[in-house]
Amino acid sequence: MAPEARIKLFLKNSATALCAALVVLASFSLGAEAARRHYRSHHYRDHRAPEMAAIPPRALPYPQLPLPFEIPGAQYLPLAWADVKGWSDDDHLAAYKTFRASCRSINAQTGAPEPKALEVKALGGSLSEPCRAARSREPSDDASAKAFFEENFSPLRISRLGEPDGFVTGYYEPVLEGSRTQSEIYNVPVYRRPSNLFVRGFNQASVNLPNKGPVYRKIGRRKLVPYYDRGEIEDGKIAGRGLEIAWLKDPTDLLFAQIQGSARIKFEDGSTIRLNYDSYNGYPYTAVGRILIERGIIPKEEMSMQKIREWMAQNPDGAKELRRQNRSYIFFHEVNLSDKDEAVGAQGIPLTAGRSIAVDKSLHVYGTPFFIEGELPIESDRARTPFHRLMIAQDTGSAIIGPARADLYFGAGLEAGRVSGRLRHPMHFVMLVPKSLDPATRAARLPVPDPRPSEKIAKLFPQAPAAKPVVSVATSGKDETVAVASPVPLPAPRPVIEPVREPRRHMKTRPHQQ
Repeated sequence: MAPEARIKLFLKNSATALCAALVVLASFSLGAEAARRHYRSHHYRDHRAPEMAAIPPRALPYPQLPLPFEIPGAQYLPLAWADVKGWSDDDHLAAYKTFRASCRSINAQTGAPEPKALEVKALGGSLSEPCRAARSREPSDDASAKAFFEENFSPLRISRLGEPDGFVTGYYEPVLEGSRTQSEIYNVPVYRRPSNLFVRGFNQASVNLPNKGPVYRKIGRRKLVPYYDRGEIEDGKIAGRGLEIAWLKDPTDLLFAQIQGSARIKFEDGSTIRLNYDSYNGYPYTAVGRILIERGIIPKEEMSMQKIREWMAQNPDGAKELRRQNRSYIFFHEVNLSDKDEAVGAQGIPLTAGRSIAVDKSLHVYGTPFFIEGELPIESDRARTPFHRLMIAQDTGSAIIGPARADLYFGAGLEAGRVSGRLRHPMHFVMLVPKSLDPATRAARLPVPDPRPSEKIAKLFPQAPAAKPVVSVATSGKDETVAVASPVPLPAPRPVIEPVREPRRHMKTRPHQQ
C-alpha cells in the first residue's frame, strides 16, 4: 500500500473513533445528570421541611350585623320581664290596640319598604312576624294582651352609649286660628315643600325625606347649594311662588307648629284643615328654650313652652332674633282628616294620644314598642307623677335624634300643649325586640375568641391593624353576615435544607486504540 493511502486510512479511522468516543461521553453525561436529578428529587422528598398548612380564617368574637344586634351609638342590656319596673302596672290592652294600628301599615306592605334604610336598622323587617301573630289575635283583657307582648318580644334596656338613661320631651297638635288668604291680621305664611328643595339619594317628589342631614337648593341642572335658613325664608326668599297653604296671625304660632310637626288651622268660616310635617331645610334644630336658659332669662327649673310664649309676646324684637337662632325650618303638607281624628304620624296612620311616640327614624323602625319608665310632671309643673307606659313608635321629627330619644304625643288642644310643654326629662327606655332577634339567644352562638398570646409573643409579633373582610355564613337556613379576621402575620419559617452530596464515580480510563 502506498504511503499516501496508508496515511488517509489512518486519518479516517481516527476520525471515526473520535466521533464514537464523543457520542459515548455525551450519553454518559446525560445519564449521570438524570441519575443526579433522580437522587435529588427522592432525597428532598424525604428530608425537606414540610409545607406549612394554610391557616383557616377565624371568626371574630363579636361580628357585625346581625350577629347579634346593633344600633349605632347605643348600649343595651337584655332583661327578664320581672326586671322591667312597672311592667305589670300598665294598660297593655291599650298598648296592643296602638300596636295593631301600626301592624295594619306593616302588613299592607307588599314588598320590602325602604330597602336601603332597613339594611342599617337593627330590627329590619322583623316586626312582620309579631304583626302576623297579632292579625289573628283579639285579646279582650289586659292579661291576654300582656301575654302577647311577652310571647313575641324580648325586653332590652337601651340608652345612648355612655349614658344611663334616655331622654323624653312631649308634643301635641296645636289648634290655631288662620286664613286662606293674606291680610293685615293674617300675614305669617305656612309653606309647603318647595320644588327646588333637593336631598341626595331621593327624588324631589318623594313622600318620605330624611329628617336629618344636608338639604340643598338646586340651581340649574347641576349646581347644589345649602337651602335657605329660617332668617332668609322669613325675609321672603320663597315668597310669591304659590307655596302658601294658609296664613297665621303670629310667627310664634308657626314656630311651635313646626316644633310639634303638625297643626289644625281653623278658618273664620268654621272650616278646618290639618297640616303634617313634610320636610325640612337641612339645618339642625336649636331649642329656643335652651338659649333662654343660657342667657339667664328663664331659670331651667321654670322652663316650659308657656314661659317661652309669654316672653316672646312681651319682647317681639327679641322674639324675632331668638327664632332665627333656630335655623331649621319645617315645611308642611295638608292631610284629609276630620276633627275627630288625631294627627297623622310619619308612619302614615293617626296617632294615639298617650301611646304614640316620635323616634329617630334613621335608627328605628315604625311600629317598634318601647316601654318608658320614670317620673314626669303630668299633673302640674312640680308634680312627680309615676310614668310607666308601653308606647309605639309611629312618628319622627328633625329634633329627635339618638337611640333612646322620644317625643311623647299627648293629643290636640290647649291642655295637651300645657302638659307636653313641661316635659324635658331623663327616663328609662326598654325596647321590645322581636324574638327572632333576641340578642341573648343569638349571642350564645358566637365563636369564642382565640386565647390571648403571652406578652413576650405579642411584643415579638405585633398584629398590624387590617381590614376585616365580611363573609356570609349560613345558619339555620338563613344567611348571616360574619366578620372574619386575618391570621396573625407571623414571619415565614426558614426551610431546613441539607446539603446534597453527589456520589463520586470512579471512571475507568480506556487505552487509546490505534
